[in-house]
Amino acid sequence: MLTNKIVKYIQSLSHKKFRDEEGAFIAEGPKVLSEFLLSKKFECIMICAEKDWLLNSSSLLYTISSEKIYAIDDQWLKRISCLKTPNQVLAVFKQENTFEEPILQKKISLMLDDIQDPGNLGTIIRNADWFGVENIICSQNCVDSYNPKVVQSTMGSLSRVNILYTDLAAFIQKNKITVYAAALSGTSLYETDNINEGIILIGNESKGIHADILKLAAQRITIPRFGHAESLNAAVATGIILSHVKKMR
Repeated sequence: MLTNKIVKYIQSLSHKKFRDEEGAFIAEGPKVLSEFLLSKKFECIMICAEKDWLLNSSSLLYTISSEKIYAIDDQWLKRISCLKTPNQVLAVFKQENTFEEPILQKKISLMLDDIQDPGNLGTIIRNADWFGVENIICSQNCVDSYNPKVVQSTMGSLSRVNILYTDLAAFIQKNKITVYAAALSGTSLYETDNINEGIILIGNESKGIHADILKLAAQRITIPRFGHAESLNAAVATGIILSHVKKMR
């Protein structure tokens, strides 16, 4: 049975400070839960779910100790959920505490400079998963990948994409890998030579890429504009670029 102490613990994980202190995060909904449990990337701390979901998910739960599973009703789920409309199940997982330096050679990777919107980061992670991009290197001011809104919008892709937070300039200089900066002005994406290896750099939603990072890019690339919109959403731009880059490989 859930106690008020457990409820407060779960509720606290909606805040980055407590997620960092506890090394834990929340995931919600049948789709996300099944992806995480099947991948085994994140260790499950506890599952709080409605009885119907538990009865229908026995094949996912056979490795989870019964002490970690709480059968609850929809009223309890509403108390602990971060969603406006809770969806059957909420779980707490341990954050990944080891991350080896990513292998960048012969691969396309993403680099994000201060992406702030959780929905954007979550969608970018899904884009990466869709196009087979294994690594995303984030600036230290990017939104937390364990933010509940990010986790939810990845729809499970967080379990298949490696996320590294680091100093971008130092990372570029250390790894000596070609960086292609997505900018409003630059070589048309459709006139760019095939990109078989390197990092696609995406900037902040409103400010773009910091000047000190931009100067480290080998080439600026842009998505040609045919209409009158001032700019593209960061996640949309990422999807377009990855689609073209993968098509040309």
